[in-house]
Amino acid sequence: MTRVFSGVKPTGHLTLGNYLGAMRRWAAVDQHQADALFCIVDLHALTVDHDPARVRRLSRQAATLLLAAGLDPQLCTVFVQSHVDEHARLSYVLECVATDGEMRRMIQYKEKAARERVRGGSVRLSLLTYPVLMAADILAYGTDQVPVGDDQTQHVELARDLAVRFNQRYGHAFVVPRATPPQVAARVMNLQEPTSKMGKSDDSGPGIVYLLDEPDVVRKKVMRAVTDSGREVVYDRAAQPGVANLLEILAACTGGNPSELSGVYESYGALKSATAEAVVEVLRPVRERHRELCADPGYVEGVLRDGAQRARAMARPVVDAAYRAIGLLPATASATAAADIEVTA
Repeated sequence: MTRVFSGVKPTGHLTLGNYLGAMRRWAAVDQHQADALFCIVDLHALTVDHDPARVRRLSRQAATLLLAAGLDPQLCTVFVQSHVDEHARLSYVLECVATDGEMRRMIQYKEKAARERVRGGSVRLSLLTYPVLMAADILAYGTDQVPVGDDQTQHVELARDLAVRFNQRYGHAFVVPRATPPQVAARVMNLQEPTSKMGKSDDSGPGIVYLLDEPDVVRKKVMRAVTDSGREVVYDRAAQPGVANLLEILAACTGGNPSELSGVYESYGALKSATAEAVVEVLRPVRERHRELCADPGYVEGVLRDGAQRARAMARPVVDAAYRAIGLLPATASATAAADIEVTA
């Protein structure tokens, strides 16, 4: 089967954008058609200033929401990145293949580093190198496809480049992955800033619908969404980004087409009302299942423990092979057995 890998970073509460753009497809399609792994990439959350307790809390919440969204541990592997040492092991090896220039061209690093320089500060070194860790996340599992939004394709391209370079220099060790962007609602935009992505790390709360928002909160946020000048409901992302965003959200929630839906509503108010109710309904089963899972924390812990064990078994042979290929001396059998005992203790 095709192997799929994707993940969520616990830097904020998961949003409607995360659900419509990724999580729903993972549950409805990817886990049924592929050997799929879904990871809470908590190591990536350490690249910026953070509260340790909050990272732990958001990691657990993200895992619970992935299950609430429909991921089935009998069909896929759900785990936490830091629970599988192979991610960090492979990351350093890939740093020895990557170049400084490649890292400094990464868009997120350039943007965040520039903002910090204006403030007279500096970003963490891990922000520069974390795209290599992301490549390790992907390559450690022999991943064929990485379902990502268009803002993450640069990172998948880096993983491809590193895989090809390593294979050419040291011998074939990695599958060369490819990005598979979702066809519908790839990017859900901020309701208050419809030209910006609805990001979970964003501070603009009124423009973000979180998966755990109460229905009345969802309705209020959607009804206060920024629209555009004029009164006609027309699907034109360039000329009317606010209306287009609402139409795309409504289409994603109902299975409709944004262009066709634009002819159904005669006013912005009617469009907002319909969109608000559609969002409330699409999130209702997720919130209800999340509540059930929170009442049984042992179940979630068991899923993550079993998932890490399966992920480790898949990643270790790949990473061990990469270590041998690049010239590292294999560990003795006794050392490997001792490490296994320590991991399972």
